[in-house]
Amino acid sequence: MLDSTSTILDLLESGDATAREVTETALRAIGATEPTNNAYTHVSYDGALRVADAVDANRKAGRPLPPLAGLPVAIKDVLCTSDMPTTCSSKMLSNFTPPYDATVVAKLKQAGAIVIGKTNMDEFAMGASTETSAMGKTRNPWDTDRTPGGSSGGAAAAVAAGTVPLSIGTDTGGSIRQPAAFCGLTGLKPTYGRCSRYGLIAFASSLDQAGPLGWSVDDVAVGLQAMAGYDPADSTSVDHEVPDYLAAIKDHDMKGVRVGVLRESIDQEGVAPAIRTAVSEAEKVFRDLGAEIVEVSLKHSPYWVPTYYVIAPCEASSNLSRFDGAHYGYRHTASANGDNRSSLEKTEPLEAMYRASRADGFGSEVKRRIMVGTYALSEGYYDAYYNQALKVRRLISNDYTSAFANVDLILGPVTPSPAFKLGENIDDPIAMYLCDLFTVGANLAGVPAISLPGGIDDDGLPVGIQLQAPVMQECKLLAAGAAFQSATAHHRARPEGFVAV
Repeated sequence: MLDSTSTILDLLESGDATAREVTETALRAIGATEPTNNAYTHVSYDGALRVADAVDANRKAGRPLPPLAGLPVAIKDVLCTSDMPTTCSSKMLSNFTPPYDATVVAKLKQAGAIVIGKTNMDEFAMGASTETSAMGKTRNPWDTDRTPGGSSGGAAAAVAAGTVPLSIGTDTGGSIRQPAAFCGLTGLKPTYGRCSRYGLIAFASSLDQAGPLGWSVDDVAVGLQAMAGYDPADSTSVDHEVPDYLAAIKDHDMKGVRVGVLRESIDQEGVAPAIRTAVSEAEKVFRDLGAEIVEVSLKHSPYWVPTYYVIAPCEASSNLSRFDGAHYGYRHTASANGDNRSSLEKTEPLEAMYRASRADGFGSEVKRRIMVGTYALSEGYYDAYYNQALKVRRLISNDYTSAFANVDLILGPVTPSPAFKLGENIDDPIAMYLCDLFTVGANLAGVPAISLPGGIDDDGLPVGIQLQAPVMQECKLLAAGAAFQSATAHHRARPEGFVAV
């Protein structure tokens, strides 16, 4: 089955399947689903099979193998890979192949995982629907007229379509958890600094964090175990012991665990009835499992989205300034008169080349966020916008600290609604930004959060629930998630026509 990491690893270890067979199955599934879903920007057909054959040869020879040997995984196209392109789904990086692997990619390879390909995303991770990609929009396998979410929509769709059991996304304001909820998956945003950001092409440096997506808590625990750890190459990496996440999910007794319910989120106007029902039913499940349910309030939560949409564009403006056609990225080569001669053959002004390269290389959403960030950082506005947002961010972080002094976990929704239709919000930036209503708080505070499948609505679409935990307490999240999934079957639901062999 391509929907369970543990099943695949057991088949490989027992000899009931070879790494080549598993990899060929994944590649066939990609071939069957890609024409519709467009979840991948690049598939490493030959490279994946070469690695699979090496795994099989080592297994046959009786050599020691790493824990994930032969497991196919997909990587979001914002993480550097030395053996295939890394484009951020942007024309700006359409021809870029990095000279090195991102640390989380290197760790997965060292653990024996086979990187099958790179997944589609909103351009430079800016979006909530994977519609801003220069590589075309990705479709949700549950309903191909709907978005898989974003910006890690390709990573979610790749798993939901049955092409890989595990994918790696990144989460700046909900970009793992929202696609996981829209696609019926489990998605984990670790504590900021738990996984290295080295080789993660930055959108907002103080918010970005890589994390795993899979069908179950077991799947994401396997991924996190391989990815987590201190990296001296990353100044934001936290030197903190990595616990045994797989052991944590086996010990999931909820007796005495205090779960705080964000009633203020559930009761907000605009939250779909199916979302309210999912959270209420999850509350009952946890209570039946022995948890103590209490109500909590994060009083500055109304300011999460406006604070995020000042800080994130400011950091994006700074990070993306390097892509100017001279230092990095696509270079415009046509003159102002439409001349197609290379800019090296004429005396076009440097500033004009910068302007033309960035105008052609970036899509409209990226340009919008660069302009917002540049404005908020400009003289006369820095204190009024960016500096104020940093102060509110501290208040938001303090809210979490106060809440976690009284509860072990916080339960609430992931998204205001199930997956919306493609094109529904693409021309309404505010509506798109409000998709992050319940997720950006965890990024602003740096705490870990997990999206769990919470049911299916009347239209047959998945809905998710969210748990948040104190800094570096991923074990609490995974244990609670495992307990929830032991008592429910939501994570076993699959799209119609799901490809599983």
